[in-house]
Amino acid sequence: MFRELTFDFIALCSICSRSGGSLIQRFRYHPVMSWTSVCELQELTPDQGRYVEIGGFELAVFLHHGRVYVMDNYCPHAGGNLGGGHVEDGCAVCPWHHWAFRLESGQLRDSPGVVVKTYPARICEHEGRKLVQADLPIY
Repeated sequence: MFRELTFDFIALCSICSRSGGSLIQRFRYHPVMSWTSVCELQELTPDQGRYVEIGGFELAVFLHHGRVYVMDNYCPHAGGNLGGGHVEDGCAVCPWHHWAFRLESGQLRDSPGVVVKTYPARICEHEGRKLVQADLPIY
């Protein structure tokens, strides 16, 4: 029985990796989301990453062509700090091994099956300050 379960598990993993993980994502928990201020716009340098920790989330924030992008901070390859990276050709580039993740989707440029979680982001004004907000889960 263990051998059959192992084979089934490997087969499922193989199918999920070829489908970009979409089979597993269908059954994931969907938390309640809320727009949360993560930093001030003036703290960002265009095309340079910024590490932000807020509400238990470690995030990488980018300003590229006037738009803001927010994604999980750690590179799935070796745990590199994406917030310490830069933007190149519309991708966040990890400073450790130069893996490049698309700002829009979080997909690895060279292998779409590898993804960093991204969050919807916006710039808003509050009491005269321009803030970067991300739509983050509330736990």
